[in-house]
Amino acid sequence: MRVIGLDLGSKRIGVAISDSSATIATPFTVINRSKKQSEDHRVIAALVREEEAEAIVVGLPLSMSGDKGPAARAAVAESEALATVVDVPVHLHDERLTTVAADALLMEAKMKAQARRRVVDKVAAAVMLQSWLDTRKHVLDDDDSSEPQ
Repeated sequence: MRVIGLDLGSKRIGVAISDSSATIATPFTVINRSKKQSEDHRVIAALVREEEAEAIVVGLPLSMSGDKGPAARAAVAESEALATVVDVPVHLHDERLTTVAADALLMEAKMKAQARRRVVDKVAAAVMLQSWLDTRKHVLDDDDSSEPQ
C-alpha cells in the first residue's frame, strides 16, 4: 500500500511517499501553493492517481501541549476539503517537531541554509509519514499478536 504524506504550509506543501509495502517514507516533492486551495488539491489528487497511492496522511500541527491551535484547525479543515476531491482515505497525524527534526537531519548532512530551505518541507513530510507508518505497523503487529495461535 503506497501512502502520500503532506506537510501543509502557507507557501509550500511538502510531499513524501512510502514504498509499496508502506514501510519506508521518502521525501518526494514540494508543491508551491497557488492562490486557490482547490487548485492545490487538484495537483495532490493528480499525484495520488499517478503514484497509485491508497491513502493520504496530513500532518496535524498540534501545540506542544497537544491542543489544536489555529494551524491545527486549518489543517483539519483543509484535510476535510481534500477528502472531497480524492478517492482515498485522508488521515491526520501529529507532526509536532517534524520540521525541527528535518532541519536537524539536513544540518547533520552539512547542507547549506539555502539548500535546506528548498527541501525541508518534503523532508518534514517524510519524517511525519514515517511516524505514521511506524505507528500503523506497531498497531497492526499488536493486533496480530493478540489473535489465538
